Amino acid sequence: MADSHKQTGSTEPDGSERSDRLDRSDRSDGSQEPDGTPGPDLSGDGVAVEALLREAGADAAGALWRLTGTERQLDANVVRLRPGAAVAAHVEPDLDVLVLGLAGQGTLRCAGVEHTLEPGALRLLPHGAERAVAAGAAGVVYLTVHRRRPGLAVRPRP
Repeated sequence: MADSHKQTGSTEPDGSERSDRLDRSDRSDGSQEPDGTPGPDLSGDGVAVEALLREAGADAAGALWRLTGTERQLDANVVRLRPGAAVAAHVEPDLDVLVLGLAGQGTLRCAGVEHTLEPGALRLLPHGAERAVAAGAAGVVYLTVHRRRPGLAVRPRP
Protein backbone atom coordinates (compact mmCIF):
# COMPACT_ATOMS: atom_id res chain seq x y z
CA MET A 1 0.00 0.00 0.00
CA ALA A 2 1.40 3.33 -0.94
CA ASP A 3 3.18 5.48 1.57
CA SER A 4 1.36 8.59 0.39
CA HIS A 5 -2.17 7.32 1.11
CA LYS A 6 -3.59 7.85 4.56
CA GLN A 7 -6.13 6.01 6.64
CA THR A 8 -9.04 7.98 8.02
CA GLY A 9 -7.51 9.58 11.09
CA SER A 10 -4.14 10.30 9.35
CA THR A 11 -2.47 6.91 9.74
CA GLU A 12 -0.49 5.31 6.93
CA PRO A 13 -2.25 2.23 5.52
CA ASP A 14 0.80 -0.03 5.77
CA GLY A 15 2.33 1.80 8.74
CA SER A 16 5.51 2.49 6.85
CA GLU A 17 5.89 6.15 7.85
CA ARG A 18 3.90 6.75 11.03
CA SER A 19 3.30 4.82 14.20
CA ASP A 20 1.34 5.56 17.34
CA ARG A 21 3.42 2.91 19.11
CA LEU A 22 7.11 2.17 19.36
CA ASP A 23 8.67 -0.69 17.43
CA ARG A 24 8.21 -3.86 19.45
CA SER A 25 10.84 -6.15 17.95
CA ASP A 26 12.19 -8.99 20.06
CA ARG A 27 15.96 -8.47 19.87
CA SER A 28 18.33 -10.71 21.71
CA ASP A 29 21.69 -9.50 20.44
CA GLY A 30 21.36 -5.72 20.98
CA SER A 31 23.04 -5.02 17.63
CA GLN A 32 22.80 -1.61 16.00
CA GLU A 33 22.93 -0.31 12.44
CA PRO A 34 25.52 2.35 11.47
CA ASP A 35 22.85 5.04 11.98
CA GLY A 36 22.31 3.90 15.58
CA THR A 37 18.98 2.16 15.00
CA PRO A 38 18.67 -1.39 16.26
CA GLY A 39 20.04 -3.87 13.76
CA PRO A 40 18.31 -7.06 12.76
CA ASP A 41 18.45 -9.91 15.21
CA LEU A 42 20.05 -12.64 13.11
CA SER A 43 17.79 -15.16 14.79
CA GLY A 44 14.80 -13.33 13.30
CA ASP A 45 12.96 -10.05 13.95
CA GLY A 46 9.46 -10.62 15.26
CA VAL A 47 6.72 -10.05 17.79
CA ALA A 48 4.09 -12.03 19.69
CA VAL A 49 0.84 -10.63 18.23
CA GLU A 50 -1.41 -11.30 21.24
CA ALA A 51 1.07 -9.60 23.57
CA LEU A 52 1.50 -6.71 21.14
CA LEU A 53 -2.26 -6.09 21.02
CA ARG A 54 -2.59 -6.37 24.80
CA GLU A 55 0.31 -3.96 25.45
CA ALA A 56 -0.83 -1.48 22.79
CA GLY A 57 -4.22 -1.02 24.43
CA ALA A 58 -7.63 -0.78 22.82
CA ASP A 59 -7.22 2.86 21.70
CA ALA A 60 -3.97 2.36 19.76
CA ALA A 61 -4.28 2.50 15.98
CA GLY A 62 -1.95 2.65 13.00
CA ALA A 63 1.27 0.68 12.82
CA LEU A 64 1.68 -1.14 16.12
CA TRP A 65 4.84 -2.95 14.98
CA ARG A 66 7.22 -2.91 12.02
CA LEU A 67 10.43 -4.55 10.91
CA THR A 68 13.48 -2.45 11.69
CA GLY A 69 17.08 -2.25 10.56
CA THR A 70 18.53 -0.79 7.40
CA GLU A 71 19.85 -4.01 5.82
CA ARG A 72 16.51 -5.86 5.54
CA GLN A 73 14.96 -6.67 2.15
CA LEU A 74 11.32 -6.60 3.30
CA ASP A 75 8.97 -4.20 5.04
CA ALA A 76 6.36 -5.70 7.34
CA ASN A 77 3.84 -3.93 9.57
CA VAL A 78 1.13 -4.94 12.01
CA VAL A 79 -1.62 -2.37 11.48
CA ARG A 80 -4.76 -1.72 13.54
CA LEU A 81 -7.77 0.18 12.21
CA ARG A 82 -10.29 1.35 14.78
CA PRO A 83 -13.97 0.40 14.35
CA GLY A 84 -15.36 2.09 11.24
CA ALA A 85 -11.96 3.45 10.11
CA ALA A 86 -10.83 2.97 6.52
CA VAL A 87 -7.88 3.18 4.19
CA ALA A 88 -9.19 5.00 1.11
CA ALA A 89 -9.05 3.37 -2.30
CA HIS A 90 -5.67 3.84 -3.95
CA VAL A 91 -3.29 2.18 -6.39
CA GLU A 92 0.21 1.05 -5.48
CA PRO A 93 2.04 1.16 -8.82
CA ASP A 94 5.29 -0.54 -7.79
CA LEU A 95 4.79 -3.09 -5.02
CA ASP A 96 2.85 -6.29 -4.55
CA VAL A 97 1.58 -6.42 -0.95
CA LEU A 98 0.72 -9.54 1.02
CA VAL A 99 -2.00 -8.97 3.68
CA LEU A 100 -2.84 -11.39 6.51
CA GLY A 101 -5.76 -10.81 8.87
CA LEU A 102 -4.77 -11.15 12.54
CA ALA A 103 -7.71 -9.97 14.67
CA GLY A 104 -11.16 -8.43 14.34
CA GLN A 105 -12.90 -8.19 10.99
CA GLY A 106 -13.05 -5.86 8.03
CA THR A 107 -13.34 -5.68 4.29
CA LEU A 108 -10.43 -5.68 1.87
CA ARG A 109 -11.27 -4.54 -1.66
CA CYS A 110 -8.83 -5.33 -4.44
CA ALA A 111 -9.47 -4.68 -8.14
CA GLY A 112 -13.17 -4.14 -7.42
CA VAL A 113 -13.66 -7.44 -5.54
CA GLU A 114 -14.48 -7.42 -1.82
CA HIS A 115 -12.90 -9.97 0.50
CA THR A 116 -13.47 -10.52 4.22
CA LEU A 117 -10.38 -9.57 6.22
CA GLU A 118 -10.40 -11.71 9.36
CA PRO A 119 -7.89 -13.84 11.28
CA GLY A 120 -6.21 -16.24 8.89
CA ALA A 121 -7.42 -14.54 5.68
CA LEU A 122 -4.44 -14.13 3.35
CA ARG A 123 -4.52 -11.99 0.19
CA LEU A 124 -2.01 -10.84 -2.38
CA LEU A 125 -2.63 -7.29 -3.58
CA PRO A 126 -0.86 -7.07 -6.95
CA HIS A 127 0.89 -3.85 -7.90
CA GLY A 128 -1.28 -1.72 -10.14
CA ALA A 129 -4.55 -2.97 -8.59
CA GLU A 130 -6.78 -0.52 -6.75
CA ARG A 131 -7.15 -1.51 -3.09
CA ALA A 132 -8.90 -0.30 0.06
CA VAL A 133 -9.49 -1.54 3.61
CA ALA A 134 -12.45 -0.86 5.90
CA ALA A 135 -12.66 -1.98 9.53
CA GLY A 136 -15.79 -3.65 10.85
CA ALA A 137 -17.67 -2.87 14.06
CA ALA A 138 -14.86 -4.22 16.28
CA GLY A 139 -11.96 -2.91 14.19
CA VAL A 140 -9.39 -4.99 12.34
CA VAL A 141 -5.71 -5.88 12.78
CA TYR A 142 -3.66 -7.10 9.84
CA LEU A 143 -0.09 -7.75 8.73
CA THR A 144 1.31 -6.26 5.52
CA VAL A 145 4.49 -7.53 3.86
CA HIS A 146 6.15 -6.14 0.75
CA ARG A 147 9.53 -5.60 -0.82
CA ARG A 148 11.34 -2.78 0.89
CA ARG A 149 11.47 0.51 -0.96
CA PRO A 150 15.08 1.50 -1.41
CA GLY A 151 16.04 4.78 0.19
CA LEU A 152 17.34 7.67 -1.87
CA ALA A 153 21.10 7.77 -2.10
CA VAL A 154 23.33 10.59 -3.27
CA ARG A 155 25.99 9.20 -5.56
CA PRO A 156 28.81 10.88 -7.47
CA ARG A 157 28.36 11.42 -11.19
CA PRO A 158 29.87 8.67 -13.35
